[in-house]
Amino acid sequence: MLRPPAVAGRFYPADPAELSRQIVAFAPSTEEPPRRAIACVVPHAGYRYSGHVAGAVYARMELPRRFLLLGPRHFPRGKNLAIVSDGAWQTPLGCAEIDSELARELTRAYPELFEDAVAHQTEHALEVQLPFLQYLSGDFRFVPIALGVTDYVQLESLGRAMAAVLRHQSDPVLMIASSDMNHYESDEVTRRKDRLALERLLELDARGLFDTVRREGITMCGFGPVVSVLTAAGLLGATRATLARYATSGDVNGDRDEVVGYAGVIVE
Repeated sequence: MLRPPAVAGRFYPADPAELSRQIVAFAPSTEEPPRRAIACVVPHAGYRYSGHVAGAVYARMELPRRFLLLGPRHFPRGKNLAIVSDGAWQTPLGCAEIDSELARELTRAYPELFEDAVAHQTEHALEVQLPFLQYLSGDFRFVPIALGVTDYVQLESLGRAMAAVLRHQSDPVLMIASSDMNHYESDEVTRRKDRLALERLLELDARGLFDTVRREGITMCGFGPVVSVLTAAGLLGATRATLARYATSGDVNGDRDEVVGYAGVIVE
């Protein structure tokens, strides 16, 4: 099954040439050698607002040919733990193929994952990552998972299952957690709240991140995917996380009264 792009022309350019130009600008080549990461956290707003943050992450990593993408389910459609195991997703840069073998291994390891294209149909959090991967990585396969759950036990269990599957892969698989940070409060409040969440994230503290988000009222839309990815990364031997870039929407549009925070993190 071919999934057409849902947000091309809105979150990122529909014109392939303009889209490629923006990716080059957001993810410029660096002199430092690329890092071989276990996972990363990237934002998913329109490229105008968060493309430079996501690009700062992708430009610094050695990108493999297989990816596991986890993002939040923003809309109450479809299943709470939705995976797609077959087909391809289309963007203006072409088609990205689903890694069917990896998807089925994940479903066997965590049967609560439900085959469901509906949850992904209009969801932007994972789609906006694909043009970066298509341009920078070339030929690759990926597995998309959309999460509508906020229960720590479920998120941790999914992370453990992911680690169990990825540990036995012959080829490297990069986990990508898609999340924006705090939403629609002042720039000052958002930066303070995001700092609290990032402290836990950079310590690779999945439980601490979960508790901090809930206790401090941090509207981090993808904290669930990040918790699962941090859990898996820890079991796969991660020892450090680095903040590649942080920004708010106010840095772009000048509105400091209601902003959204964006963080790009590399986990090694």
